Amino acid sequence: MKFYHLLLEYRLPLGVFLIIGAVALGIYGDWFSFAFVLILALIAIGSHFFFGPLRLVQDAMEKGDIEMAKKYLSSIKYPKLLFKPVRQGYYMIQSNLAMMDKDYSKAEGFLQDSLKSKSDLIGQEYEGASYLQLGMLAAQKGDVKGAKTNLKLAVQKGLPDNDSRATAFMQLASIELTSKQFKIGKDYFKKAKAAKPQSKEIKERLAEMEKYVARIPG
Repeated sequence: MKFYHLLLEYRLPLGVFLIIGAVALGIYGDWFSFAFVLILALIAIGSHFFFGPLRLVQDAMEKGDIEMAKKYLSSIKYPKLLFKPVRQGYYMIQSNLAMMDKDYSKAEGFLQDSLKSKSDLIGQEYEGASYLQLGMLAAQKGDVKGAKTNLKLAVQKGLPDNDSRATAFMQLASIELTSKQFKIGKDYFKKAKAAKPQSKEIKERLAEMEKYVARIPG
């Protein structure tokens, strides 16, 4: 695995080195070796620009090494060259990191970029996850209309897990209950419970909301 990581991290300089080697082979007339080494060089350089180090970023984040993840991301100088599915994942990760740093404006910008880069090769639930985050950001800013629009889009597009679905419905319930739309709010709360979230934190928030909903007449 260490060799694989080194290979991914140093593809670009490796590709340049291989091009130099291919030129040397061409000068000496070894055309078969020249063509073979040149193809390897183009694969190394092309994969650097078109796929990036997203695998390394994901591995670093899974290990909790956020600084290393940021280092790998910073090596992507031309994100628009990434293939669409990879580009969409790149912007999603950038958004998550911005959220961790509480830079909500930057996070929102990355989410918009992710949606612009959506690909048919990636399921709609990932698009839904982007809308969920946009909805949560809008709610934090007090943009009720924007929050409702994005949260409804998140549910409509589909979300990747039970916790995400419960979060979307809870936020919608909270918005409607705050607006005194009690019937709609209760319906969303029921959908949040029906999602059967696994997260302890979400279960606790549901339990707190249930106490409030139980006091609402009707």
